[in-house]
Amino acid sequence: MKYAISSTWGPSDTTRASLPFIFAATALQAGDSVLLMLFHDAVTVAVKGASDKMIPVGPPPKFAEVFTHPNAEVVVCKPCAEARGISQEQLAEGCRFGGMGDFHAQLAQEGCKSVSF
Repeated sequence: MKYAISSTWGPSDTTRASLPFIFAATALQAGDSVLLMLFHDAVTVAVKGASDKMIPVGPPPKFAEVFTHPNAEVVVCKPCAEARGISQEQLAEGCRFGGMGDFHAQLAQEGCKSVSF
């Protein structure tokens, strides 16, 4: 199965920011593929080293597991990132700039499910 996951939560609430990554990691463990689209404050999670400092209250962090998984694609909203002074070079390995077109393209694929955080 394919999932298109969107998130807007960043370091202001590390637990909420971790939830889409926990869902993505769970789907990946089940053999599914995911596109995780980071919007708004969530773009800051994709900055190199940022997620290492984000400790959710309760659930275990799954950021690195998703960033490095071959069946995961982490797409960072380019306008959202640029508005925060984040460049492509600052992104963690496994992340790339993109936009709503990437999210739509994933959702347009047959059998893709949408999950929003």
